[in-house]
Parts: sequence; C-alpha cells; structure tokens
Amino acid sequence: MHSTGEVMGCAPTFGEAFAKAELAAGMPLPTAGTALISVHDYDKGAIVKIARDLARLGFRLLATHGTADWLRRVGLDVAGINKVSQGHPHIVDAIERGEIDLIINTPLGHHSYSDGMQLRLAATRHGVPMLTTLSAAMSAVGGIHALREKNLTVRSLQSYNESRLRRQKGAAGVATL
Repeated sequence: MHSTGEVMGCAPTFGEAFAKAELAAGMPLPTAGTALISVHDYDKGAIVKIARDLARLGFRLLATHGTADWLRRVGLDVAGINKVSQGHPHIVDAIERGEIDLIINTPLGHHSYSDGMQLRLAATRHGVPMLTTLSAAMSAVGGIHALREKNLTVRSLQSYNESRLRRQKGAAGVATL
C-alpha cells in the first residue's frame, strides 16, 4: 500500500475498476486537462507510452525540464516547468493556480524527496490525483479511457457476489461450495 486505508473497485475491466477505486479514495481521475509528468531517469523509457496515451486522450502535457526534453525527443508536444527547487514559477505554483489536473511523479534522491513532499502536499490540498509509480500511471490511463467509454455503475459487494454466484449455479458442470 502506498497510502493509509484501503479501497476497492470491481468492474469487468481493470481500467474501470481502477477508476472506481480512485473515486472511492476521494481522488476521481480527470477525463481531460493537463497532466504533469516528472520521472527519474530510470523511468524515462517507460513513461513514453503513458505520455503518448495521455496525449491521444487529449491531455496537454507538462513536464519538468529533464522529462520534457526526453519526451520531446520522441516527438511529443510538451511544455516545460520548473521543479520547486529550481525557483518560481514552479510546479506547486501551477497546482495552486488550478492548471494541473493529474500528476505522475516518480521521485528518486534527496532533492526529489524535498520537492516531492511539497508537491504531494499541494496535490492533496487542491484535490489533484497524484500517481507515484508507473504501474499506477498505466492503470490511470486505462481508467481515464474507461471513464470516457461509459458511465460507472456502483453496486454493493454483496450484490456483486450474489450475481456472480447466480451465474455460477446456472453454468453447466459448475459446482459452488
């Protein structure tokens, strides 16, 4: 767990389930807007697909300078922004102005820890979803796609389990215990 507390989302697809879990955690995924990307060097190769997917979904891409340079090299349109430690105007300023709708940040190192703490505080204060692992970022892209495809439905865990059991009993040759 990367947080305190637990939430769960059940759905036919993982993306839809992830979107439901984020909603239950009080951080609904945006379906449009600006995505801020700031990843450490080890994650730069893997962030390209995620950034491309966000761009295809219509998100404006904003990234810290090193990440922005990397993403521009692969042909993405990305605006650069300062880290907190690089001075104003920086990421926290943009969050406070309501200019960022989603954050992908994989910090590594002392400066990243200090900047990250201020970034997490601002994101929480302003209700901006923040993803700190590439797997969460990939899941969020799937969730955003699912949110655009259809409306979420909510059912209790009990009703979900009851309908699952009814389907199993109706299937030929399936025994339930």
